[in-house]
Amino acid sequence: MFLSPKFAPPPAVPTSQPAPPVVPVQHTHAPACHCQTGAPARRTAPTLGVIAGGAAVVVTVGVVLTALLVAVTVAAVSVAVVAVVLRSLLTPPRQR
Repeated sequence: MFLSPKFAPPPAVPTSQPAPPVVPVQHTHAPACHCQTGAPARRTAPTLGVIAGGAAVVVTVGVVLTALLVAVTVAAVSVAVVAVVLRSLLTPPRQR
């Protein structure tokens, strides 16, 4: 047919020898701290980040919902004004 798409043939798959297996390299790192205490360090920064991120999500959702409510209100008021104008235009002049 005239409108049927013409696809190019798929590229040929190269035939080569399989690659040798990759051996992972073992890295040894020196300990970051030579502390004698066995207690883990307290991590307050990630907790504050999660709280700040949650607050940002709540504020964003609130702004979006408020904007949608305002848009619906403006649309409803404009439809009401158009209805009143059309009603006044379509009534016979005797009843005005």
